Amino acid sequence: MEVTFYFIHLFGVALIVLSPVLLFLLMIIILLGLFVGRIEKWRTSDAIYFAFITATTVGYGDLKPDQSISKMAAIVIALVGIVLTGIIVAVGLYSVDAALNSTR
Repeated sequence: MEVTFYFIHLFGVALIVLSPVLLFLLMIIILLGLFVGRIEKWRTSDAIYFAFITATTVGYGDLKPDQSISKMAAIVIALVGIVLTGIIVAVGLYSVDAALNSTR
């Protein structure tokens, strides 16, 4: 149980330290989603939904851009989402490794 609490502590501290970077990446995703939504004439909620579905690479396909510039923005959203996910996974792996090594 001690390892679990130490992991949660490390993970939380690392996320707080990286919060400016994570928030910057989230803002890029949101702003690009709003940009796509404006071009495609979607509601704001649909645009943000599209951005996060694309950024997480879920891609349900219920909304898809028709304009070329929107498609390019969707590619950038996906790439930024992959970077965001990679950072969070890296922090998680670091925290697991550090927590497990603290008990040895």
